[in-house]
Amino acid sequence: MDLTQTERDMLAGQHGPAAADALGLVLRFAEAVGGDRLLPCASAHVDGCLYHGQASLDFVERFVALGGRVRVPTTLNVGSVDLIHPGLFIGDPALGAAGKRLMEAHVELGCTPSFTCAPYQTLLRPKFGDQLAWAESNAIVFANSVIGARTNRYGDFIDLACALSGRVPDYGLHRTENRRAGVIVEISGCGHAAPDQAGGIAVAAGLFIGRECGDTIAAITGLPASTSEDDLKALGAAAASSGSVAMFHAVGLTPEAPDLATATGGRQVPVAATLGPEEIAAILDRLGTMPNGAPLTAVALGTPHFSLSEFDRLRPMLDLAPFAVPVYINTGRHEWERLVADGRAAELEAAGVTVVVDTCTYVTSIIRDFSGAVMTNSGKWAYYAPGNLGVDVAFGTLADTMLSARAGRVVRA
Repeated sequence: MDLTQTERDMLAGQHGPAAADALGLVLRFAEAVGGDRLLPCASAHVDGCLYHGQASLDFVERFVALGGRVRVPTTLNVGSVDLIHPGLFIGDPALGAAGKRLMEAHVELGCTPSFTCAPYQTLLRPKFGDQLAWAESNAIVFANSVIGARTNRYGDFIDLACALSGRVPDYGLHRTENRRAGVIVEISGCGHAAPDQAGGIAVAAGLFIGRECGDTIAAITGLPASTSEDDLKALGAAAASSGSVAMFHAVGLTPEAPDLATATGGRQVPVAATLGPEEIAAILDRLGTMPNGAPLTAVALGTPHFSLSEFDRLRPMLDLAPFAVPVYINTGRHEWERLVADGRAAELEAAGVTVVVDTCTYVTSIIRDFSGAVMTNSGKWAYYAPGNLGVDVAFGTLADTMLSARAGRVVRA
C-alpha cells in the first residue's frame, strides 16, 4: 500500500489511538477490495447509527472510549427513535434506549446530528467531484448521480472508520473509468408527463434498473421534461432498494451525462429495455398489492426524507383535511427547523399530519395501526415495508395518497 507520511504517522498513533485503529480498518478494507492507495475524503455519511444489536453500540463506544473525533464533516443517517418527538416511539423501551444511546455516541465523536437519509438536502451538501465516504443506499446513488461527487457503497462500521481517519480506498466509483454507463434504458412516450406523474415514472425506472441491471451503470434516456431533483431522488432510492445500484446517468439531467456519448464514454453499449407507459404501469402495479377501494389505516410519506420543495407541493393538499387516517411524513432536522421557523409545521399539525424526524416509519415502531393497508408515494417505502412491518402497501402519486387519506380507502386518479 502506497501511504503518505501523514497516513504513516496516523497509523503509528501520532494522531491518537482512535485514528490509528480506524485507519488500520480502512487499510484492511482497501486490501480486500484491491485498492493500492488511499484518498482524502471531503465528507462522510454514517449509516451505523440505526441500532441493529449490541455489536452496533460496542463498535462506536470503543472509539468514544479512545477519545476519537471524526476528521472530516460527517453527517448521520436515521436512527431508531425520533429524539425531538420521543413520544412517537411505541416499540420495546430497551431497544429505544439502546438506539438513543447509539445516536448520542456518534455525536460524541464529532458527527453532525443530522439523522437523515437525505444528507444532500442539508447545509453540508457535497460538491461535484468531491471524494466521499458515504453510506445509506439512496444517499450514495444521489451523490454519485445527481451531484457528481464520488463514493462507493460503504456500509456500517467502515463508514465510521473512514470518517475517523479521513480516508477512503481508491477503487470503484472513486475512479473516472468506472463511472461510465454500460447499458441504456429508454423511457418512451413520457416526455410531456405532468409533474405529479414524473415521480411515478422515475420510481418505475429505478425499480427496473435495480432489478435488471445489477451493478452495471445505466444511462436513462427519455425521462419527462418535468423531472425534478426530488424525482431523481426517488429514482435512485428505488434503484438502490431493488438492486445493488450505486450510480445512474439521466441523460440531459445529471452532470456526467449531458448527452449519451458522454455518459457511455463514447462506447457502443446495449439497450437493456424500452419502457413505455404500459411497461411503467405494470412495474408500478407490482409495487403495491392493494386495489382501488381497499381500506387504509395510514399514509406514509418521506422515504427518503421529504424535502422543503416536497412540503411545498403538499401544502395546497392540506385543504383536503380532515383526513380519515393518520398521515405520517418523515423528514430531516434541517427541514424541520425551517418548517417550524416559517409556520409550516403549525399548518401541518393543524391538518392532523404527524411529522417524524430523525428516523423513518419503515424502520421503527411509530405507525399505530396495521389492520389495513398503508399508502405511500415512495418506491423505497413500498419495497421494504411489507418485509419490515408485515403490512400491505398501496402505491400512488402524492395527490393519490392525500385523496386516499381523506377517503380512508385507496383512491387513484
